[in-house]
Amino acid sequence: MNPGEDSHFRNILGVRFFTGPAKEAVQIALAGGLVVVPSAPVLLAMQEDPYTAEALLNSDLAITDSGLMVLLWRLLKRDRVERVSGLEYLKLLLSEPSLREPGAVFWVMPSLATRDKTLAWLASQGFPTTPEDCYIAPVYGAGCVIDPELLARINERRPAHIFMAVGGGVQEKLAYYLKVGACYRPGLHCTGAAIGFLTGDQVRIPTWADHFYLGWLMRCLHAPERFVPRYWKARKLIWLLLKYRERAPEVRK
Repeated sequence: MNPGEDSHFRNILGVRFFTGPAKEAVQIALAGGLVVVPSAPVLLAMQEDPYTAEALLNSDLAITDSGLMVLLWRLLKRDRVERVSGLEYLKLLLSEPSLREPGAVFWVMPSLATRDKTLAWLASQGFPTTPEDCYIAPVYGAGCVIDPELLARINERRPAHIFMAVGGGVQEKLAYYLKVGACYRPGLHCTGAAIGFLTGDQVRIPTWADHFYLGWLMRCLHAPERFVPRYWKARKLIWLLLKYRERAPEVRK
């Protein structure tokens, strides 16, 4: 560890978050391991779902993408933790030359439509990604998430990096399952719908909006029936942080 490196980490709700520059987060992630970018709803799920808590607490790199969490932490602790944008992290990671090698990247997608948009965008950026480098995830149930078929494909193909483009709250548990079951150490990136901001599958978020923590507002304006209830529920994070702060939440029986 370099001098001062530990100052780039904070324990928040038991999770060791990285708060340094996004470029440094990418360099850490290139070594492999489970990378999580938990939103406020996913952090809230730690209290309801032991499998979500297990995934976050055993991550190798956690990124402070949640603007609400960062702002609340500053107010509660008088500690100016910096936000690391998950979208900026994804852009920087995809700019790494090693990810453009054939077979280096594997995508777990929620649908064929999302896959096709992603493949078209990747091709426009010079990635040699093919449909064989993608997996269409089924609809997983609540609780524990396992997928032996996906795990077998990962162990057979051995991609250096796996992007989990399925929903938050599921992707973390699925990625942790792959981390435990993989016969090697891939990079498992729980970046969710962030790729959709680049491909057009999601509403585009301008750099200035991302910088000022306004991505949530863009999504609410674009699809209020979907995102307003989600972000309204996120207000409960205030009480969770007040109660537990650095400690992992107790899972409700």
